[in-house]
Amino acid sequence: MFKKLLILLAFSTSSFLIAQTSTEKELEILETPEQAESYLETKKSKKNKLITFNEEKHKTILAKELFKLRIGGTKINEREFEKTYYKVISKTKKTYHRIAYIYIDGSKNSLNEINEFRDKIIAKYNNGAPFDFLAKQYSKDDNANKGGDLGWFLKEDMHPDFQNEIFKTDHSLNDIFTVDVPSENWYYVVLKTHEPKDISEIEVLKIVETKN
Repeated sequence: MFKKLLILLAFSTSSFLIAQTSTEKELEILETPEQAESYLETKKSKKNKLITFNEEKHKTILAKELFKLRIGGTKINEREFEKTYYKVISKTKKTYHRIAYIYIDGSKNSLNEINEFRDKIIAKYNNGAPFDFLAKQYSKDDNANKGGDLGWFLKEDMHPDFQNEIFKTDHSLNDIFTVDVPSENWYYVVLKTHEPKDISEIEVLKIVETKN
């Protein structure tokens, strides 16, 4: 009886291996982002990539399903003409920050004019004007359309001069203050809209196969 069970187990295992595609077998052995990058070099299609999903920024059904997987977990989506594999390569938590800002182009105004302009904006805010309204009215870059909201960002994503002022410990939630980056002619009015937050991220290897 035991011998028969072994034979059945061997048969089941071999059937499973036969059922696996070559891509599934290749994905099984990948464990690190470096291995995933090396694997991508063997795949020419631009559809194949290593993607970072952020739990705050990515709210799609696919992203939510991928966040539920363990490291090494794989999800397969099938369509009529292609098969897409998603493998979770790593999971981390990073500290993100969030502010809103009004940008003033320093190349078009003197510093005195800029400071007078910023004082006027801050006075309006302190008198009850919503910051997003002021940003849409006065900010001189495309982020004005979002009410100045920068979204969640990492400290290292910022210009060093911007970093030095933004991350001062004396800035509390809802503080409004100015930031100067003279080397770039960037001048700002900044509102601290959120406290720092640890946000989960996953790196996912995406491989797309055309069905025969």
